[in-house]
Amino acid sequence: MTDVKHTHDLTYEGGLVTKRYIDGKLGAAEREWRALSLLAEHAPGLAPEPIAFEDGAVRMSRIDGVSLHGSSVTAEHAAAMAAALAELHAAVPAHVLGGVPLRPWQRAAIVEWIGHRHAEWTSREPLTDLAAKEGARWLESWEPGDEGIRPVFGAGDGNLANFMWDGSRIRIVDYEDSGSSDLAFELAELAEHVSLWVDGEVEIVDRFELSRAEERRLRECRKAHVLVWFYLLSYEHPRNPPGTFQRQAERVLARLGA
Repeated sequence: MTDVKHTHDLTYEGGLVTKRYIDGKLGAAEREWRALSLLAEHAPGLAPEPIAFEDGAVRMSRIDGVSLHGSSVTAEHAAAMAAALAELHAAVPAHVLGGVPLRPWQRAAIVEWIGHRHAEWTSREPLTDLAAKEGARWLESWEPGDEGIRPVFGAGDGNLANFMWDGSRIRIVDYEDSGSSDLAFELAELAEHVSLWVDGEVEIVDRFELSRAEERRLRECRKAHVLVWFYLLSYEHPRNPPGTFQRQAERVLARLGA
């Protein structure tokens, strides 16, 4: 399994899905409804159709297809996934995107969260201890700046479970962390999501044309996201294969060049 915890409950009624949030995540339902409404207008068919927003729950149409999670992701799947992401990122016109709030988990939140987890770190084994040490050292110097920012609309969750394959195209679900973002940050979050490598590496990033500044920003943002997953996976979850955390520590050291 590629997730760490469930954040919502889903109820199915024929062709409708009702999503209720169970972890008290502030603004999650509002972000989901905003995203579905924007995409219904600017990229119809890419995401579920919004039906109703009542009592903090979002009712939407049910997307046909099979989740890529747990499947063998082929080159055809990867190409369709990249096409869906490109459509998503470009869907919201600039004059509308300017009024969309930033998606959660931007730099300040990531730095604070990783800092707290590192402060609570207790020695385990040489490999993971080194990853924690090198990660904290890099984090102190992380200043991404303003270069390489291409504004996009971001879903905010790169889990393969959110990509639905219907035999010809990919549609995307789950927008509780969505909002305005930038391309490099979104691709970094996607590339480092545990679901894209735990069962076999899925390469998506190289399907996007990036400027040199965007490539530099992507590399730095991947370092941040690999550290997020290092701490998320620091306690082995029974739904992840044994040894996932040790593999993540190796990814940290590789990304940081340590």
